[in-house]
Amino acid sequence: MSFAKWIGGALGWSFGGPIGAIIGLALGSFVDNLTDSGTPLIGDRQAGKQRDTYRKTPNYGQRTTRPQTQSGDFEVSLLILASIVIKADGKQDQRELDFVRQQFTNMYGKDRANKAFELFKRITKQNISTRQVCLQIKQMMDHASRLQLIHFLFGIAKADGLVTEDELRQIYTITGYLGISNRDFESIKAMFYNSSDNAYKILEIDKSVSDAEVKKAYRGMAKKYHPDRVGHLGKEHQEGAEAKFRQVQEAYEHIQKERGFK
Repeated sequence: MSFAKWIGGALGWSFGGPIGAIIGLALGSFVDNLTDSGTPLIGDRQAGKQRDTYRKTPNYGQRTTRPQTQSGDFEVSLLILASIVIKADGKQDQRELDFVRQQFTNMYGKDRANKAFELFKRITKQNISTRQVCLQIKQMMDHASRLQLIHFLFGIAKADGLVTEDELRQIYTITGYLGISNRDFESIKAMFYNSSDNAYKILEIDKSVSDAEVKKAYRGMAKKYHPDRVGHLGKEHQEGAEAKFRQVQEAYEHIQKERGFK
């Protein structure tokens, strides 16, 4: 499968708008470089049409219904947001880049991951409006999938062993633009830090709550983070969802042991 056909297949609801413009510019750059090197990926006329198509910006803001997010939509959104977070501290750490490549390899397989990472490197060279991109994602992507995006972004930031203040602020900003509550942000954030009250933060409760409230919170969080909530994204995204779900279970088990109840 050629690069152009792959990215064409990856674009679903992200066809157009600021995301479409970003992908169009990255794809156009890729095609131009291959053509300049004497290795055209697709015909010049076809390349021009694809670049023009992806740069179109329809008034997606008027849509009133949210289509179901597909794997390709999630993939493209992930590439763009990851590029924003990686540049947050003013440098691109190789460990973070390796984390992105490895995660994509785990999810999509080597061939597709290589194509995604090639696109990712070109996206990182662009100046991207975090607000515009996030507002498009917020409008078009379901809540469970947006939570999964934030979990992945924390994983990228922590790949070098430390989430910097710049990275944390950037993820917090993205969270707000995506319409994710501060409680959800703190819950996912707690999954990547070690502190005595992290288990409570993951379950979005305070240490002072009763045992009954702990159980109720766990049931609610288990439902919110259950891997089936992102089943529509395909099996390739189930592993990340399952990891998040396990962290909720482990937090509950930690509190159970601490309080001595079953």
